[in-house]
Amino acid sequence: LQRDAKGQYLFDLLCHHLNLLEKDYFGIRFVDPDKQRHWLEFTKSVVKQMRAQPPFTMCFRVKFYPTDPAALKEEITRYLVFLQIKRDLYHGRLLCKTSDAALLAAYILQAEIGDYDPGKHPEGYSSKFQFFPKHSEKLERKIAEIHKSELSGQTPATSELNFLRKAQTLETYGVDPHPCKDVSGNAAFLAFTPFGFVVLQGNKRVHFIKWNEVTKMKFEGKTFYLYVSQKEGQKIVLTYFAPTPEACKHLWKCGIENQAFYKLEKSSQVRTVSSSNLFFKGSRFRYSGRVAKEVMESSAKIKREPPEIHRAGLVPSRSCPSITHGPRLSSVPRTRRRAVHISIMEGLESLRDSAHSTPVRSASHGDAFAGPGRSGRAESSERVAVIADESYSPADSVLPTPVAEHSLELMLLSRQANGAPCSIEEEKESEAGTPAAEAEGELRALCPGGLGPAQAQQVNKFLLSVLRLLLVTVGLLFVLLLLLIVLTESDLDTAFFRDIRQTPEFEQFHYQYFCPLRRWFACKLRAVVNLLIDT
Repeated sequence: LQRDAKGQYLFDLLCHHLNLLEKDYFGIRFVDPDKQRHWLEFTKSVVKQMRAQPPFTMCFRVKFYPTDPAALKEEITRYLVFLQIKRDLYHGRLLCKTSDAALLAAYILQAEIGDYDPGKHPEGYSSKFQFFPKHSEKLERKIAEIHKSELSGQTPATSELNFLRKAQTLETYGVDPHPCKDVSGNAAFLAFTPFGFVVLQGNKRVHFIKWNEVTKMKFEGKTFYLYVSQKEGQKIVLTYFAPTPEACKHLWKCGIENQAFYKLEKSSQVRTVSSSNLFFKGSRFRYSGRVAKEVMESSAKIKREPPEIHRAGLVPSRSCPSITHGPRLSSVPRTRRRAVHISIMEGLESLRDSAHSTPVRSASHGDAFAGPGRSGRAESSERVAVIADESYSPADSVLPTPVAEHSLELMLLSRQANGAPCSIEEEKESEAGTPAAEAEGELRALCPGGLGPAQAQQVNKFLLSVLRLLLVTVGLLFVLLLLLIVLTESDLDTAFFRDIRQTPEFEQFHYQYFCPLRRWFACKLRAVVNLLIDT
């Protein structure tokens, strides 16, 4: 990349390579050295947004989930959304009841391996695939039963379409969770979906706010505020606390972008939003893309031959270990174990193995995936909806994409290829030996008892805020001084100045304060000039 290359250039290059026209639903995400996720801003330079050294690791993924994914115009777009939702299901972001989970997994199986063949698919073949963070033998048998009896004859495109139709009805469709805490200190997950703002707590959806009810979003430090105006005229403010100020800012920016994309009629209605009521304080942000309605109208005008889709076929994705490669690993492979040097010609097949927003590890969600259908979205935002038998805790999906040294990635990949899967503890030990970890250790050794990076950053932000306030105050005083000089010393005789000069207050100020001050200042100035001449 050229140093001044904008994010839009990189995104357009990638979409051209994928032969993707309905590209507004997608984005590029990356992780900074502090393990904070960011969406690549298309109007800014790529290099300037990266705080790490090249080569940069980025993730192509769905940014705005389609309101109706089955209604997408092109099959290539539906396929990419299918890959993303399949990944969401695997990471625990998309929860559902057991029957729905079995049906979704069966659709994936049909799309991946085709019709059931007794000669190729032995007893227990569905157990060799990993569809969820964890599932039981009973669920695996149910998946195989549906695949054998109900889906025979479906093409991959048909199976993917049916998968999207089913996934779109689930309560947690489109959820990209942000971990936070409420005012009582209880853990919660905040998310922005095509239908509104969602708060998940425990195994319940405690808030669902439609986009037309959200009037304002702002943040201060770690605190995120959501202002809601309901139909009854009731106004409420939801307050949540993010782990770090950077995470809170990322949450706020995601909210601004999602509201603009799903709520507005035209992109010309997009306005620059400030995180504070004071113009000299806080962050300013503006969504730079098209809105959902414009994207749908543009998609309807697409007239071309459907592009060829290179599905992986019998080579499963990273989330589904191959049937022909032995039993499922006890430790699920993490996305960081993929090879770093992926050939650009692998196209969509390499996209299946690409890194997403999360490292993968086993999570305990149990056998039950209980949750209501889409009808719950039309309910009042005050009604609590149960989304699962167990707590919604996609611990893997909220961690940032790991960015490791190439040597570490290749070492982990080679160990996995040799039949020695790495545990998460081993990977953490390996990460501890990286140059970044050693440098951090040296820094801590040199600065014992000093401010940590987060504390130092907060102090710097406070000092910058104070300096900004001081500069604005000085600027206002300077402007007022210029206006005063114009009023008292100039010969301008406009109606505005004439009205001010004729007021009794101004005349009193002029003769009792300004004229004596001017004479005193002129006297002092003459004294200084005479002193300099004498010297």
